[in-house]
This record gives sequence, C-alpha cells and structure tokens, in this order.
Amino acid sequence: MANDRKKKKIPASMSMIDPRFRNIYLKFYKESYYTPTTLDLKTKELIAIAASAVAKCEGCLEGHIRKAIELGLTRDEISDALVVAIGVAAAGVMDMSDRAAISLNLHHFEAT
Repeated sequence: MANDRKKKKIPASMSMIDPRFRNIYLKFYKESYYTPTTLDLKTKELIAIAASAVAKCEGCLEGHIRKAIELGLTRDEISDALVVAIGVAAAGVMDMSDRAAISLNLHHFEAT
C-alpha cells in the first residue's frame, strides 16, 4: 500500500485535516469504538460495516470487514449487516422520491 501511494501520489488519509481536528476525531473514534459499552466489539463492527456502506466510504468498509473477519465474524453475519445497509439505502431513495412527489404534486402510482 505504501508503494502504491508513492507511485500514484495518493495522500495519506486525513492529510487535508488540521492535525488538531484529526486528533479530536481519532480520540472520539477510539473512545466510542474501543471503550467498553453496552455493545460488544463484534456488534459495533457490524454496525460499522453497515454505516460504512451507507456512507459510501470504501476505505472504511474494507477496514471494518477486515476487522470483522479478524474478530471471527462469519460471512453470514457480515452479509446480514450489508443487507441491512442495502435496506436503509433503498429506504433513503424512496424517502427522497416521496419528498419530490409531494413537492411536485405528482402521484404516478397511487398506493393500493
């Protein structure tokens, strides 16, 4: 990966963020993710997978899937998290289309 960054001149993650704010983010991330809470790390990882997919963060998704596998999560558990993400993303599209229909006073297909 480091060689790829040098060849393609890809900047390091968060290189555009002032170090002060980067440190605030990293502290928050570590505190919310690794500090014990009512959710175990495997559950947090599944949530992170779904959230990463909906947020369209490819690097996040790859990292969280990798971490899930390291934690022993199964492909079926990872798949379930992704299916939930697909449902949420699809609901977002439907919500936007509902709002557009209301705004434009369109009723293409009446509910039955």
